Amino acid sequence: MADPPGCCHPCATCLLCLYSCQWITAKKEKKKVLHTTKCDCSWFIFLFCVFVFTLVWLYFAIILLNDFHNFNEFIFKQRKLWLDWSLVLLIATAVLIIYLSVLLVLALCLQLCGQPLKLHWLHKTLLILTALVVAAAFTGLEIKWAEEWRSAHISLQATGPFLHIAVVGGMTFLAWPLASFIYCTYNTGLKVVLLLVYSALMIALYLAPLGIASPCIMEENQLPPKPALVGHRGAPMLAPENTLMSLHKAVDCDVQVFETDIMVSADGVPFLMHDEELTRTTNVQAVFPERAALNSTAFNWTDLQQLDAGSWFLERKPFPTVQSLSAGDRYQATKQRIPSLEEVLEAIKQSSISIMFDLRPENHSDYQTFVNATLEVILQSGIPLQQVLWLPDGFRKQVKQQAPGIQQVYGRKRLQNEMEPLLHVNLPYQDMSFEEIRQYRQDNISVNLYVVNQPWLFSVLWCSGVTSVTTNACQVLKEMKHPIWLLPSSTYLMIWIVVDCTSFLAILWAFLLMKKCSRRRQPAESETDVLLTKINSLMQQ
Repeated sequence: MADPPGCCHPCATCLLCLYSCQWITAKKEKKKVLHTTKCDCSWFIFLFCVFVFTLVWLYFAIILLNDFHNFNEFIFKQRKLWLDWSLVLLIATAVLIIYLSVLLVLALCLQLCGQPLKLHWLHKTLLILTALVVAAAFTGLEIKWAEEWRSAHISLQATGPFLHIAVVGGMTFLAWPLASFIYCTYNTGLKVVLLLVYSALMIALYLAPLGIASPCIMEENQLPPKPALVGHRGAPMLAPENTLMSLHKAVDCDVQVFETDIMVSADGVPFLMHDEELTRTTNVQAVFPERAALNSTAFNWTDLQQLDAGSWFLERKPFPTVQSLSAGDRYQATKQRIPSLEEVLEAIKQSSISIMFDLRPENHSDYQTFVNATLEVILQSGIPLQQVLWLPDGFRKQVKQQAPGIQQVYGRKRLQNEMEPLLHVNLPYQDMSFEEIRQYRQDNISVNLYVVNQPWLFSVLWCSGVTSVTTNACQVLKEMKHPIWLLPSSTYLMIWIVVDCTSFLAILWAFLLMKKCSRRRQPAESETDVLLTKINSLMQQ
Protein backbone atom coordinates (compact mmCIF):
# COMPACT_ATOMS: atom_id res chain seq x y z
CA MET A 1 0.00 0.00 0.00
CA ALA A 2 2.00 2.94 -1.21
CA ASP A 3 1.46 6.23 0.56
CA PRO A 4 1.69 9.44 -1.40
CA PRO A 5 4.00 12.18 -0.24
CA GLY A 6 2.70 14.04 2.80
CA CYS A 7 0.55 11.15 4.09
CA CYS A 8 2.27 9.21 6.90
CA HIS A 9 1.71 5.49 7.35
CA PRO A 10 0.04 5.70 10.80
CA CYS A 11 -2.45 8.34 9.62
CA ALA A 12 -3.30 6.45 6.46
CA THR A 13 -3.70 3.18 8.37
CA CYS A 14 -5.89 4.82 11.01
CA LEU A 15 -8.15 6.40 8.38
CA LEU A 16 -8.46 3.10 6.53
CA CYS A 17 -9.28 1.21 9.71
CA LEU A 18 -12.00 3.67 10.76
CA TYR A 19 -13.58 3.64 7.32
CA SER A 20 -13.19 -0.07 6.61
CA CYS A 21 -13.39 -1.44 10.19
CA GLN A 22 -10.46 -3.80 9.40
CA TRP A 23 -8.02 -3.21 12.22
CA ILE A 24 -5.96 -6.36 11.63
CA THR A 25 -6.26 -6.54 7.87
CA ALA A 26 -5.03 -2.99 7.46
CA LYS A 27 -1.68 -3.92 9.01
CA LYS A 28 -1.32 -7.03 6.92
CA GLU A 29 -2.08 -5.22 3.69
CA LYS A 30 0.94 -2.91 3.91
CA LYS A 31 2.80 -5.03 1.40
CA LYS A 32 -0.05 -5.10 -1.09
CA VAL A 33 -1.26 -2.48 -3.50
CA LEU A 34 -4.98 -1.77 -2.90
CA HIS A 35 -7.20 -0.02 -5.43
CA THR A 36 -10.59 1.65 -5.27
CA THR A 37 -12.96 -0.37 -7.40
CA LYS A 38 -16.07 0.80 -9.23
CA CYS A 39 -18.15 -0.75 -6.45
CA ASP A 40 -16.23 1.31 -3.87
CA CYS A 41 -16.85 4.47 -5.90
CA SER A 42 -20.54 3.63 -6.05
CA TRP A 43 -20.72 3.33 -2.27
CA PHE A 44 -18.94 6.67 -1.86
CA ILE A 45 -21.45 8.33 -4.20
CA PHE A 46 -24.27 6.68 -2.24
CA LEU A 47 -22.73 7.99 1.01
CA PHE A 48 -22.61 11.50 -0.40
CA CYS A 49 -26.23 11.29 -1.63
CA VAL A 50 -27.48 10.02 1.75
CA PHE A 51 -25.57 12.82 3.48
CA VAL A 52 -27.21 15.46 1.26
CA PHE A 53 -30.60 13.74 1.69
CA THR A 54 -30.27 13.83 5.48
CA LEU A 55 -29.01 17.41 5.38
CA VAL A 56 -32.17 18.40 3.50
CA TRP A 57 -34.23 16.65 6.19
CA LEU A 58 -32.35 18.60 8.88
CA TYR A 59 -33.34 21.79 7.09
CA PHE A 60 -36.96 20.64 7.07
CA ALA A 61 -36.75 19.76 10.77
CA ILE A 62 -35.58 23.28 11.59
CA ILE A 63 -38.40 24.77 9.51
CA LEU A 64 -40.91 22.50 11.27
CA LEU A 65 -40.03 24.06 14.62
CA ASN A 66 -42.38 26.96 13.85
CA ASP A 67 -45.38 24.62 13.78
CA PHE A 68 -44.25 21.76 16.01
CA HIS A 69 -46.50 22.71 18.91
CA ASN A 70 -49.44 21.76 16.68
CA PHE A 71 -47.85 18.33 16.16
CA ASN A 72 -47.41 17.90 19.93
CA GLU A 73 -51.09 18.71 20.44
CA PHE A 74 -52.07 16.25 17.71
CA ILE A 75 -50.10 13.43 19.35
CA PHE A 76 -51.69 14.24 22.71
CA LYS A 77 -55.17 14.01 21.25
CA GLN A 78 -54.34 10.63 19.74
CA ARG A 79 -52.25 9.03 22.52
CA LYS A 80 -52.89 11.22 25.61
CA LEU A 81 -49.11 11.53 25.86
CA TRP A 82 -47.39 14.90 26.06
CA LEU A 83 -43.79 15.20 24.90
CA ASP A 84 -41.83 17.84 23.08
CA TRP A 85 -41.28 15.74 19.98
CA SER A 86 -39.20 18.48 18.37
CA LEU A 87 -36.31 17.57 20.69
CA VAL A 88 -36.56 13.92 19.66
CA LEU A 89 -36.59 14.90 16.00
CA LEU A 90 -33.62 17.25 16.23
CA ILE A 91 -31.48 14.90 18.34
CA ALA A 92 -32.11 11.93 16.04
CA THR A 93 -31.38 14.01 12.93
CA ALA A 94 -28.23 15.47 14.48
CA VAL A 95 -26.90 11.98 15.31
CA LEU A 96 -27.42 10.88 11.70
CA ILE A 97 -25.76 14.02 10.33
CA ILE A 98 -22.72 13.61 12.61
CA TYR A 99 -22.31 9.94 11.67
CA LEU A 100 -22.54 10.65 7.94
CA SER A 101 -20.22 13.65 8.24
CA VAL A 102 -17.55 11.55 9.94
CA LEU A 103 -17.78 8.91 7.22
CA LEU A 104 -17.64 11.54 4.50
CA VAL A 105 -14.60 13.28 6.02
CA LEU A 106 -12.84 9.92 6.39
CA ALA A 107 -13.54 9.09 2.75
CA LEU A 108 -12.27 12.47 1.53
CA CYS A 109 -9.11 12.18 3.63
CA LEU A 110 -8.49 8.67 2.33
CA GLN A 111 -8.87 9.89 -1.24
CA LEU A 112 -6.45 12.76 -0.67
CA CYS A 113 -3.99 10.29 0.90
CA GLY A 114 -4.32 7.95 -2.05
CA GLN A 115 -5.88 5.17 0.01
CA PRO A 116 -8.64 2.79 -1.17
CA LEU A 117 -12.26 3.50 -0.21
CA LYS A 118 -13.17 0.05 1.16
CA LEU A 119 -16.38 0.80 3.08
CA HIS A 120 -17.17 -1.88 5.66
CA TRP A 121 -20.42 -3.85 5.41
CA LEU A 122 -21.60 -2.47 8.77
CA HIS A 123 -21.35 1.09 7.47
CA LYS A 124 -23.11 0.02 4.28
CA THR A 125 -25.99 -1.42 6.31
CA LEU A 126 -26.28 1.71 8.44
CA LEU A 127 -26.23 3.87 5.31
CA ILE A 128 -29.15 1.95 3.80
CA LEU A 129 -31.08 2.16 7.10
CA THR A 130 -30.43 5.91 7.30
CA ALA A 131 -31.70 6.42 3.76
CA LEU A 132 -34.84 4.40 4.55
CA VAL A 133 -35.51 6.30 7.80
CA VAL A 134 -35.18 9.70 6.15
CA ALA A 135 -37.34 8.57 3.21
CA ALA A 136 -39.98 7.37 5.69
CA ALA A 137 -39.84 10.76 7.43
CA PHE A 138 -40.45 12.61 4.16
CA THR A 139 -43.26 10.19 3.28
CA GLY A 140 -44.94 10.79 6.64
CA LEU A 141 -44.60 14.52 6.12
CA GLU A 142 -46.34 14.25 2.76
CA ILE A 143 -49.19 12.12 4.14
CA LYS A 144 -49.90 13.83 7.48
CA TRP A 145 -48.46 17.34 7.19
CA ALA A 146 -48.41 18.29 3.53
CA GLU A 147 -48.78 22.03 4.20
CA GLU A 148 -45.22 22.05 5.54
CA TRP A 149 -43.97 21.75 1.96
CA ARG A 150 -45.37 25.25 1.47
CA SER A 151 -43.62 26.32 4.69
CA ALA A 152 -40.36 25.07 3.21
CA HIS A 153 -41.00 27.08 0.05
CA ILE A 154 -41.57 30.21 2.14
CA SER A 155 -38.42 29.49 4.13
CA LEU A 156 -36.37 29.61 0.93
CA GLN A 157 -37.37 33.26 0.64
CA ALA A 158 -35.56 33.83 3.93
CA THR A 159 -32.63 31.44 3.48
CA GLY A 160 -32.24 31.24 -0.31
CA PRO A 161 -29.37 33.75 -0.69
CA PHE A 162 -27.42 32.18 2.18
CA LEU A 163 -28.11 28.60 1.13
CA HIS A 164 -26.73 29.51 -2.28
CA ILE A 165 -23.48 30.71 -0.73
CA ALA A 166 -23.23 27.60 1.49
CA VAL A 167 -23.87 25.16 -1.36
CA VAL A 168 -21.40 26.92 -3.64
CA GLY A 169 -18.81 26.72 -0.84
CA GLY A 170 -19.47 23.02 -0.26
CA MET A 171 -19.28 22.14 -3.94
CA THR A 172 -16.09 24.20 -4.25
CA PHE A 173 -14.54 22.20 -1.41
CA LEU A 174 -15.40 18.98 -3.27
CA ALA A 175 -13.12 20.10 -6.11
CA TRP A 176 -10.07 18.94 -4.10
CA PRO A 177 -10.97 15.24 -3.70
CA LEU A 178 -12.52 15.25 -7.18
CA ALA A 179 -9.31 16.57 -8.74
CA SER A 180 -7.29 14.05 -6.72
CA PHE A 181 -9.45 11.19 -7.97
CA ILE A 182 -9.39 12.34 -11.60
CA TYR A 183 -5.60 12.60 -11.69
CA CYS A 184 -5.21 9.19 -9.99
CA THR A 185 -7.62 7.15 -12.08
CA TYR A 186 -6.86 5.78 -15.53
CA ASN A 187 -10.47 5.42 -16.66
CA THR A 188 -10.91 8.17 -19.26
CA GLY A 189 -14.65 7.66 -19.61
CA LEU A 190 -15.20 8.05 -15.87
CA LYS A 191 -13.06 11.20 -15.85
CA VAL A 192 -15.17 12.79 -18.59
CA VAL A 193 -18.46 11.90 -16.90
CA LEU A 194 -17.39 13.26 -13.52
CA LEU A 195 -16.06 16.49 -15.01
CA LEU A 196 -19.22 17.05 -17.07
CA VAL A 197 -21.53 16.39 -14.11
CA TYR A 198 -19.50 18.60 -11.76
CA SER A 199 -19.26 21.41 -14.32
CA ALA A 200 -23.00 21.29 -15.00
CA LEU A 201 -23.77 21.46 -11.27
CA MET A 202 -21.43 24.40 -10.72
CA ILE A 203 -22.84 26.34 -13.70
CA ALA A 204 -26.36 25.76 -12.36
CA LEU A 205 -25.28 26.97 -8.90
CA TYR A 206 -23.55 30.04 -10.32
CA LEU A 207 -26.78 31.01 -12.11
CA ALA A 208 -29.13 29.96 -9.25
CA PRO A 209 -29.67 33.54 -7.92
CA LEU A 210 -31.60 34.27 -11.13
CA GLY A 211 -34.35 32.08 -9.66
CA ILE A 212 -34.08 33.30 -6.05
CA ALA A 213 -36.88 35.68 -5.09
CA SER A 214 -37.18 37.14 -1.61
CA PRO A 215 -39.32 40.04 -0.37
CA CYS A 216 -36.39 41.09 1.83
CA ILE A 217 -34.28 42.02 -1.20
CA MET A 218 -35.35 45.67 -1.19
CA GLU A 219 -34.18 49.12 -0.27
CA GLU A 220 -34.41 50.21 3.37
CA ASN A 221 -36.90 52.97 2.58
CA GLN A 222 -39.28 50.45 0.96
CA LEU A 223 -39.69 48.35 4.14
CA PRO A 224 -43.36 48.23 5.25
CA PRO A 225 -44.35 48.94 8.88
CA LYS A 226 -43.76 46.20 11.44
CA PRO A 227 -46.74 43.81 11.62
CA ALA A 228 -48.94 44.06 14.70
CA LEU A 229 -48.90 41.11 17.09
CA VAL A 230 -51.93 38.95 17.85
CA GLY A 231 -51.54 36.81 20.97
CA HIS A 232 -52.44 33.19 20.11
CA ARG A 233 -54.52 32.16 23.13
CA GLY A 234 -52.73 34.98 24.90
CA ALA A 235 -49.05 34.45 25.60
CA PRO A 236 -48.89 30.63 25.81
CA MET A 237 -45.10 30.55 26.21
CA LEU A 238 -45.34 32.64 29.38
CA ALA A 239 -48.63 31.49 30.94
CA PRO A 240 -51.27 28.76 30.63
CA GLU A 241 -53.16 29.32 27.38
CA ASN A 242 -56.65 30.88 27.38
CA THR A 243 -56.40 32.16 30.95
CA LEU A 244 -56.50 35.64 32.45
CA MET A 245 -52.81 35.33 33.26
CA SER A 246 -52.12 34.61 29.60
CA LEU A 247 -54.16 37.64 28.61
CA HIS A 248 -52.21 39.92 30.96
CA LYS A 249 -48.87 38.55 29.73
CA ALA A 250 -49.98 39.22 26.16
CA VAL A 251 -50.82 42.81 27.08
CA ASP A 252 -47.31 43.16 28.54
CA CYS A 253 -45.97 41.99 25.15
CA ASP A 254 -47.77 44.92 23.44
CA VAL A 255 -50.09 42.68 21.43
CA GLN A 256 -52.94 44.53 19.78
CA VAL A 257 -55.36 41.58 19.65
CA PHE A 258 -56.06 38.70 22.04
CA GLU A 259 -56.94 35.64 19.93
CA THR A 260 -58.88 32.92 21.72
CA ASP A 261 -61.46 30.15 21.40
CA ILE A 262 -64.90 30.14 22.98
CA MET A 263 -67.20 27.32 23.99
CA VAL A 264 -70.53 27.47 25.78
CA SER A 265 -71.24 25.43 28.90
CA ALA A 266 -74.29 23.19 29.33
CA ASP A 267 -76.05 25.99 31.25
CA GLY A 268 -75.29 28.66 28.62
CA VAL A 269 -72.13 30.38 29.90
CA PRO A 270 -69.49 31.19 27.22
CA PHE A 271 -65.97 30.34 28.41
CA LEU A 272 -62.45 30.11 26.98
CA MET A 273 -61.27 26.69 25.79
CA HIS A 274 -59.58 25.45 22.62
CA ASP A 275 -59.86 21.67 22.82
CA GLU A 276 -63.17 19.86 22.66
CA GLU A 277 -62.00 17.82 25.65
CA LEU A 278 -60.66 19.25 28.91
CA THR A 279 -57.90 16.69 29.47
CA ARG A 280 -54.94 18.62 28.02
CA THR A 281 -55.33 21.96 29.81
CA THR A 282 -57.13 21.07 33.07
CA ASN A 283 -57.12 18.45 35.85
CA VAL A 284 -60.52 17.07 34.78
CA GLN A 285 -59.23 13.49 35.06
CA ALA A 286 -58.61 14.00 38.77
CA VAL A 287 -61.82 15.92 39.55
CA PHE A 288 -64.32 14.20 37.23
CA PRO A 289 -62.55 10.96 36.10
CA GLU A 290 -65.74 9.34 34.83
CA ARG A 291 -66.58 12.40 32.68
CA ALA A 292 -63.09 13.33 31.48
CA ALA A 293 -63.70 12.17 27.90
CA LEU A 294 -66.88 14.22 27.48
CA ASN A 295 -67.06 17.32 25.29
CA SER A 296 -66.29 20.56 27.09
CA THR A 297 -69.80 21.81 26.39
CA ALA A 298 -71.26 18.92 28.44
CA PHE A 299 -70.09 20.53 31.70
CA ASN A 300 -72.02 23.26 33.47
CA TRP A 301 -70.30 26.40 34.66
CA THR A 302 -70.20 25.31 38.30
CA ASP A 303 -68.29 22.15 37.34
CA LEU A 304 -65.88 24.08 35.13
CA GLN A 305 -65.03 26.46 37.97
CA GLN A 306 -63.75 23.54 40.05
CA LEU A 307 -61.01 22.73 37.54
CA ASP A 308 -57.38 23.80 37.75
CA ALA A 309 -56.42 25.36 34.40
CA GLY A 310 -52.80 26.21 35.22
CA SER A 311 -50.86 23.42 36.93
CA TRP A 312 -50.64 21.37 33.71
CA PHE A 313 -48.54 24.20 32.27
CA LEU A 314 -45.80 23.66 34.87
CA GLU A 315 -46.02 19.86 34.75
CA ARG A 316 -45.95 19.30 30.98
CA LYS A 317 -43.87 22.33 30.01
CA PRO A 318 -45.41 22.81 26.54
CA PHE A 319 -42.65 25.32 25.69
CA PRO A 320 -39.00 25.53 26.82
CA THR A 321 -39.71 29.01 28.23
CA VAL A 322 -41.63 27.47 31.14
CA GLN A 323 -38.35 26.54 32.82
CA SER A 324 -37.30 30.19 33.05
CA LEU A 325 -40.48 31.46 34.75
CA SER A 326 -40.06 33.32 38.02
CA ALA A 327 -41.34 31.90 41.31
CA GLY A 328 -44.13 34.48 41.28
CA ASP A 329 -45.27 33.46 37.80
CA ARG A 330 -45.19 29.78 38.78
CA TYR A 331 -47.36 30.45 41.78
CA GLN A 332 -49.76 32.56 39.73
CA ALA A 333 -50.02 29.80 37.10
CA THR A 334 -51.21 27.27 39.71
CA LYS A 335 -54.09 29.60 40.63
CA GLN A 336 -55.54 29.88 37.13
CA ARG A 337 -59.12 28.80 36.46
CA ILE A 338 -61.13 28.59 33.24
CA PRO A 339 -62.25 32.18 32.58
CA SER A 340 -65.68 33.11 31.30
CA LEU A 341 -66.06 35.38 28.29
CA GLU A 342 -67.58 37.99 30.57
CA GLU A 343 -64.44 38.09 32.75
CA VAL A 344 -62.19 38.34 29.70
CA LEU A 345 -64.18 41.18 28.13
CA GLU A 346 -63.98 43.12 31.38
CA ALA A 347 -60.19 42.72 31.41
CA ILE A 348 -59.95 43.71 27.75
CA LYS A 349 -61.95 46.89 28.35
CA GLN A 350 -59.33 47.91 30.91
CA SER A 351 -56.40 47.16 28.61
CA SER A 352 -57.87 48.66 25.40
CA ILE A 353 -56.80 45.78 23.15
CA SER A 354 -59.13 43.88 20.82
CA ILE A 355 -60.39 40.31 21.04
CA MET A 356 -60.68 37.87 18.14
CA PHE A 357 -62.21 34.46 18.65
CA ASP A 358 -63.45 31.21 17.15
CA LEU A 359 -66.67 29.65 18.47
CA ARG A 360 -66.40 25.89 18.93
CA PRO A 361 -67.44 23.24 18.07
CA GLU A 362 -68.80 24.35 14.69
CA ASN A 363 -70.62 21.07 14.03
CA HIS A 364 -72.59 21.08 17.31
CA SER A 365 -76.36 20.76 17.02
CA ASP A 366 -76.86 23.76 19.34
CA TYR A 367 -74.43 26.02 17.50
CA GLN A 368 -77.02 28.76 16.93
CA THR A 369 -77.68 28.78 20.66
CA PHE A 370 -73.95 29.20 21.22
CA VAL A 371 -73.89 32.17 18.83
CA ASN A 372 -76.84 33.81 20.62
CA ALA A 373 -75.31 33.29 24.07
CA THR A 374 -71.94 34.68 22.98
CA LEU A 375 -73.47 37.67 21.26
CA GLU A 376 -75.60 38.41 24.31
CA VAL A 377 -72.57 38.49 26.62
CA ILE A 378 -70.72 40.82 24.23
CA LEU A 379 -73.60 43.27 23.97
CA GLN A 380 -74.19 43.27 27.75
CA SER A 381 -70.49 43.76 28.57
CA GLY A 382 -70.42 47.32 27.29
CA ILE A 383 -67.20 46.77 25.37
CA PRO A 384 -66.86 48.98 22.28
CA LEU A 385 -67.90 46.72 19.41
CA GLN A 386 -64.98 47.81 17.23
CA GLN A 387 -62.75 45.97 19.71
CA VAL A 388 -64.47 42.67 18.86
CA LEU A 389 -63.29 40.71 15.80
CA TRP A 390 -65.76 37.98 14.86
CA LEU A 391 -64.28 34.89 13.15
CA PRO A 392 -67.10 32.25 13.07
CA ASP A 393 -68.80 31.84 9.69
CA GLY A 394 -71.95 30.27 11.09
CA PHE A 395 -74.91 32.70 11.35
CA ARG A 396 -72.70 35.63 10.35
CA LYS A 397 -75.65 37.49 8.82
CA GLN A 398 -77.50 37.32 12.12
CA VAL A 399 -74.50 38.73 13.94
CA LYS A 400 -74.21 41.60 11.44
CA GLN A 401 -77.88 42.49 11.98
CA GLN A 402 -77.80 42.37 15.79
CA ALA A 403 -74.35 43.94 16.25
CA PRO A 404 -73.32 45.82 13.08
CA GLY A 405 -70.37 47.44 14.90
CA ILE A 406 -68.52 44.15 15.33
CA GLN A 407 -65.63 43.75 12.89
CA GLN A 408 -66.08 40.74 10.63
CA VAL A 409 -62.97 38.70 9.94
CA TYR A 410 -63.03 36.06 7.21
CA GLY A 411 -61.01 32.85 7.09
CA ARG A 412 -60.77 32.83 3.30
CA LYS A 413 -59.44 34.85 0.40
CA ARG A 414 -61.67 37.27 -1.42
CA LEU A 415 -63.79 36.03 -4.30
CA GLN A 416 -63.97 37.50 -7.79
CA ASN A 417 -67.66 38.44 -7.44
CA GLU A 418 -67.57 39.50 -3.79
CA MET A 419 -70.93 41.03 -2.79
CA GLU A 420 -69.46 42.93 0.16
CA PRO A 421 -65.81 44.02 0.28
CA LEU A 422 -63.62 42.09 2.73
CA LEU A 423 -61.84 44.33 5.19
CA HIS A 424 -60.13 41.67 7.33
CA VAL A 425 -58.86 38.18 6.48
CA ASN A 426 -57.32 35.61 8.82
CA LEU A 427 -55.41 32.78 7.12
CA PRO A 428 -52.58 30.28 7.70
CA TYR A 429 -49.28 31.84 6.69
CA GLN A 430 -48.80 29.08 4.07
CA ASP A 431 -51.93 30.14 2.19
CA MET A 432 -50.79 33.53 0.88
CA SER A 433 -47.89 34.42 -1.38
CA PHE A 434 -46.05 37.66 -0.79
CA GLU A 435 -47.46 38.95 -4.10
CA GLU A 436 -51.00 38.41 -2.76
CA ILE A 437 -50.09 40.04 0.54
CA ARG A 438 -48.82 43.13 -1.25
CA GLN A 439 -51.92 43.26 -3.46
CA TYR A 440 -54.24 43.04 -0.43
CA ARG A 441 -52.21 45.76 1.26
CA GLN A 442 -52.63 48.03 -1.78
CA ASP A 443 -56.39 47.36 -1.64
CA ASN A 444 -56.54 48.29 2.08
CA ILE A 445 -57.46 44.77 3.18
CA SER A 446 -56.09 43.84 6.60
CA VAL A 447 -54.24 40.49 6.46
CA ASN A 448 -53.54 38.47 9.61
CA LEU A 449 -51.53 35.26 9.21
CA TYR A 450 -51.12 32.47 11.78
CA VAL A 451 -49.25 30.94 13.58
CA VAL A 452 -45.89 32.75 13.28
CA ASN A 453 -43.32 31.97 15.98
CA GLN A 454 -39.87 32.01 14.38
CA PRO A 455 -38.04 35.30 13.70
CA TRP A 456 -37.07 34.21 10.16
CA LEU A 457 -40.73 33.73 9.24
CA PHE A 458 -41.76 36.98 10.89
CA SER A 459 -39.03 38.76 8.91
CA VAL A 460 -40.27 37.40 5.57
CA LEU A 461 -43.87 38.39 6.33
CA TRP A 462 -42.72 41.79 7.57
CA CYS A 463 -40.92 42.41 4.27
CA SER A 464 -44.01 41.19 2.40
CA GLY A 465 -46.19 43.83 4.08
CA VAL A 466 -48.54 41.69 6.18
CA THR A 467 -50.75 43.69 8.58
CA SER A 468 -50.47 41.42 11.63
CA VAL A 469 -49.45 37.92 12.70
CA THR A 470 -50.85 35.55 15.29
CA THR A 471 -48.03 34.22 17.46
CA ASN A 472 -47.17 32.09 20.47
CA ALA A 473 -43.87 33.95 20.88
CA CYS A 474 -45.02 37.53 21.40
CA GLN A 475 -42.14 38.11 23.86
CA VAL A 476 -39.64 37.28 21.08
CA LEU A 477 -41.23 39.14 18.18
CA LYS A 478 -41.86 42.17 20.37
CA GLU A 479 -38.09 42.71 20.65
CA MET A 480 -37.50 42.64 16.89
CA LYS A 481 -36.89 46.17 15.68
CA HIS A 482 -35.89 45.15 12.18
CA PRO A 483 -36.10 42.08 9.92
CA ILE A 484 -33.24 39.61 10.41
CA TRP A 485 -31.78 40.71 7.11
CA LEU A 486 -32.53 43.25 4.42
CA LEU A 487 -30.42 43.59 1.27
CA PRO A 488 -30.65 46.13 -1.52
CA SER A 489 -30.67 44.37 -4.89
CA SER A 490 -27.37 46.02 -5.87
CA THR A 491 -25.66 44.66 -2.75
CA TYR A 492 -27.00 41.16 -3.37
CA LEU A 493 -25.77 41.31 -6.97
CA MET A 494 -22.29 42.23 -5.77
CA ILE A 495 -22.27 39.34 -3.24
CA TRP A 496 -23.42 36.96 -5.98
CA ILE A 497 -20.60 37.97 -8.34
CA VAL A 498 -17.91 37.84 -5.62
CA VAL A 499 -18.99 34.39 -4.41
CA ASP A 500 -19.10 32.92 -7.92
CA CYS A 501 -15.73 34.36 -8.93
CA THR A 502 -14.06 33.25 -5.69
CA SER A 503 -15.46 29.74 -6.14
CA PHE A 504 -14.28 29.52 -9.75
CA LEU A 505 -10.73 30.61 -8.83
CA ALA A 506 -10.62 28.14 -5.90
CA ILE A 507 -11.71 25.26 -8.15
CA LEU A 508 -9.14 26.22 -10.78
CA TRP A 509 -6.42 26.36 -8.12
CA ALA A 510 -7.46 22.95 -6.73
CA PHE A 511 -7.17 21.26 -10.12
CA LEU A 512 -3.84 22.93 -10.94
CA LEU A 513 -2.38 22.03 -7.55
CA MET A 514 -3.55 18.41 -7.75
CA LYS A 515 -2.13 18.11 -11.24
CA LYS A 516 1.25 19.29 -9.97
CA CYS A 517 1.10 16.82 -7.06
CA SER A 518 0.18 13.95 -9.39
CA ARG A 519 3.26 14.64 -11.56
CA ARG A 520 5.50 14.50 -8.49
CA ARG A 521 3.85 11.25 -7.41
CA GLN A 522 4.36 9.46 -10.75
CA PRO A 523 8.18 8.93 -10.48
CA ALA A 524 7.84 7.62 -6.91
CA GLU A 525 5.07 5.24 -7.97
CA SER A 526 7.21 4.00 -10.90
CA GLU A 527 10.14 3.21 -8.59
CA THR A 528 7.79 1.40 -6.21
CA ASP A 529 6.31 -0.66 -9.03
CA VAL A 530 9.81 -1.73 -10.20
CA LEU A 531 10.77 -2.69 -6.66
CA LEU A 532 7.58 -4.71 -6.15
CA THR A 533 8.13 -6.48 -9.49
CA LYS A 534 11.66 -7.49 -8.49
CA ILE A 535 10.48 -8.75 -5.10
CA ASN A 536 7.72 -10.76 -6.75
CA SER A 537 10.24 -12.32 -9.21
CA LEU A 538 12.60 -13.28 -6.41
CA MET A 539 9.77 -14.89 -4.45
CA GLN A 540 8.70 -16.93 -7.48
CA GLN A 541 12.28 -18.17 -7.99
